[in-house]
Amino acid sequence: MPIESIEQRFTGRLKQRQDEHLYRHRPLSFSPQQPHMQINGVHCINFCSNDYLGLANHPKIQQRLIEVLQNQEVSYGSGAAHLVTGHHLQHHLLEDEIADWLGVERVLLFSTGFMANLAVLQTFAQKGDVILGDKLNHASLIDGALQSEADFKRYPHLDTKGLEKRLKAAKSAKQQAIIVTDGVFSMDGDLAPLDKIQELAGRYNAWLIVDDAHGFGVLGEQGRGTLSHFKLTPDLNTLQIGTLGKAFGCGGAFIAGSNTAIEALIQFARPYIYTTASPQLNAVAVREALKIIKQADNSRQKLQMLIKQFRKGVKNLGLSLWDSPTAIQPILLENSEKAIQWSEALKKQGFWVAAIRPPTVPQNQARLRITLSASHTPKHVEALIEALKSLANQLPCTSTQPAPKK
Repeated sequence: MPIESIEQRFTGRLKQRQDEHLYRHRPLSFSPQQPHMQINGVHCINFCSNDYLGLANHPKIQQRLIEVLQNQEVSYGSGAAHLVTGHHLQHHLLEDEIADWLGVERVLLFSTGFMANLAVLQTFAQKGDVILGDKLNHASLIDGALQSEADFKRYPHLDTKGLEKRLKAAKSAKQQAIIVTDGVFSMDGDLAPLDKIQELAGRYNAWLIVDDAHGFGVLGEQGRGTLSHFKLTPDLNTLQIGTLGKAFGCGGAFIAGSNTAIEALIQFARPYIYTTASPQLNAVAVREALKIIKQADNSRQKLQMLIKQFRKGVKNLGLSLWDSPTAIQPILLENSEKAIQWSEALKKQGFWVAAIRPPTVPQNQARLRITLSASHTPKHVEALIEALKSLANQLPCTSTQPAPKK
């Protein structure tokens, strides 16, 4: 490799990304996270947020934060790592409350979901083990697997036969197998077949790690996630990872599992040990959000109603709509340039919808990723459907393939 400057190394790569319509920009928001927002100076209805239950700007959470600040119960910053002086009573209570909610022995908080996934795979996957990951797992799960000392093999998306083939190979090689999967896949919106995966894990003595960032809060009894959706109970070889910035409307993440698993993370997980604890105020906000989530059956039912309304309305527009039962509703456009064109056209009509392109999704699978929230109204959804209808007539979709059926 030649000696080069930063300019020399990246200028050409940045230009190539622009030429391929893959360049990314950060939209600038001027308002709280809610359906009606001002983004980049545009007043619009937001269909990009993962705020599935509308808690990011919830008045009960705001009021609770005001109360604790007025009473000087907490500082904003935690000041140190959890293992120094950063582990506040609010963090501790939150961990206990999430554990009780999920029916597990213990929970450990992390500052981000990406950190949690790095930590769990670097800690639990050791040399001689094999990680078996769904091909469409989140980038953080892929990076965690690659940074571990274990072998890493991927199985075709949702393919339990392919997974079992790799489990048999691991058993023959006397390797500890660790199955890693999203619960709800963030770009497709489909569900991992956890009922079948859990059965395979038990049969082959594999460990199971489920990143349920998009399942917690919206699926299962009391919003307990994808395992609950399938009426499954986690065993001592199962770890669940959840983020607190989606349905919880706050920030951070957690790992839920056995006492032994959580102690192992506290003692050995470098992303946990060497990171400042998340703000105390965030723990207060999440505790209040959890109270709301437990009682949010009406919001979850409304969200399902909006999903059905959207899918029914789009069905006859000639668009390749993903077969997703969740709030994540992707429309396949294949071509990155076309996805950007559709996204910009929707913005002009007052709808903020993201164009998702490679490398976030596979080549030739660029899409609009529409996300619904219980804070949307049927009129919001109806208006979006009409906007998509007008675009389908003005800018015909170039997709030559239907969205995959699950």
